[in-house]
Amino acid sequence: MVAGVMQNQRDETRAAEPTRRRSAAAAIGRAWAAALALFFLSLAASSGARADGLDSLTIATATGAHAFQIEIAATEAAREKGLMLRRFLPADRGMLFEFDRVEPAAFWMKNTYVPLDIIFIGRDGTVSAIAADAEPLSETVIPSGVPCAAALEVNAGVAARIGLKVGDKIRHPFFKP
Repeated sequence: MVAGVMQNQRDETRAAEPTRRRSAAAAIGRAWAAALALFFLSLAASSGARADGLDSLTIATATGAHAFQIEIAATEAAREKGLMLRRFLPADRGMLFEFDRVEPAAFWMKNTYVPLDIIFIGRDGTVSAIAADAEPLSETVIPSGVPCAAALEVNAGVAARIGLKVGDKIRHPFFKP
């Protein structure tokens, strides 16, 4: 009888092994998932991006440093959509259009309901042109007039309010000194 009980215990142990293996595999999978999540969060933190998708940017003018929370339009699809169809843009917000090449750029306001200032920026973060008070819903082309590496859209009137001038600086990791 003792031999039979021991055999039953061995059989039960063998039957439980796949469950233990699955539990161990699941634990390893969860650990890898957590490690990957931490890795991607650290990448986002190092780039300045936040979990809400906003990034920080500062405009330095003669009147001081002005902080904005911005969305990044880094892909062609994001640049094409921009701020179209939005009915409101908070006062401290904007969108930074990061271009792949430094060259003249052009915008229009078709399907854009919010009046905007469009700030054209060189590779080093220097403001190279300003298109103030772009008319909502207009199909008029708004050219940069000069090569630029990026453009920043903010609410109309912001450039005047902060005293923004050509030659002022934009501080953000995209720009290289």
